[in-house]
Amino acid sequence: MYTHTAVTLPEQFTSSQDWDAYTPENHGMWNFLYSRQRKLIESRACQEYLDGVDLLGLTPDRIPNYAELSNIMHKKTGWRIAVVPCFIPADLFFSLLAQRHFPATAWIRSPENVDYLPEPDMFHDVFGHFPLLVHPTFADYLCEFGKGGVKAMKAGQAELDMIQRLYWFTVEFGLVNTHLGPKIYGAGILSSKGESIYALEDKAPHHVRFDLKRVMRTTYRIDQFQKTYFVIDNFLQMFNDTMQNFDPIYAELKKTPTISWTEIDPKDQVIQRGTVEGQPDDTRTTPEELMEKLNKTRAEREGKKP
Repeated sequence: MYTHTAVTLPEQFTSSQDWDAYTPENHGMWNFLYSRQRKLIESRACQEYLDGVDLLGLTPDRIPNYAELSNIMHKKTGWRIAVVPCFIPADLFFSLLAQRHFPATAWIRSPENVDYLPEPDMFHDVFGHFPLLVHPTFADYLCEFGKGGVKAMKAGQAELDMIQRLYWFTVEFGLVNTHLGPKIYGAGILSSKGESIYALEDKAPHHVRFDLKRVMRTTYRIDQFQKTYFVIDNFLQMFNDTMQNFDPIYAELKKTPTISWTEIDPKDQVIQRGTVEGQPDDTRTTPEELMEKLNKTRAEREGKKP
């Protein structure tokens, strides 16, 4: 039985869903996105994720009510939803995860941005993340990851970079091995029309067996489909790796170079060697360009809330 611990967010990062304010157009967008994506991932997502969709009672009929979802998640794994208006600082993000609160936005994308957004909307959060938060092992993993993130924030930028790579290549863009081959569990893939097909069926990306140190050394890009996906054996493997003390690993990896998002390392256990050659690093989205995209997206939402 889980006890509920309330969290208090800074005022600028406090929001609410205000479900009654959603318009028919908002519900229509949810219907379109849900119906399209559910069909695409039916044979591509891992069974644990699909079971989570059913447990949460997600349907195309209407935008889900966060209070209802929070109650289901809390009964299953102790997790609740913390509604936020936008991206939040890393320290707040990790702190919420460590307390079993998932930060989620309440706004939904417009027709003009149906296939790409520089920051996550509620469809990404609900459809991508929430179903696995009712899976006990994954839910425990994410909580332990949050605790590790809090610790990494106090240690320094190098440690923060490493644990953010772990989040990126697991929670957002992870694959899991099954008797039917690799399946998707990463939210960034599950909520993407293009990447849910590309990740499993395209010959361009590498599929590499998950190794904690390898993942922590690997750079990534936020503005393109991934060029390397790491494949875990199961969620227990990921949880056990996260339970260990990262301090010796951080100390070791600080002495080793990073690995490009496009490269195969000689020590890799390669499942699929991709055809990708990658792009030079100077083509990546800069922080300034990302903030410009975020500010533009937020400005467009001002007159289209929620």
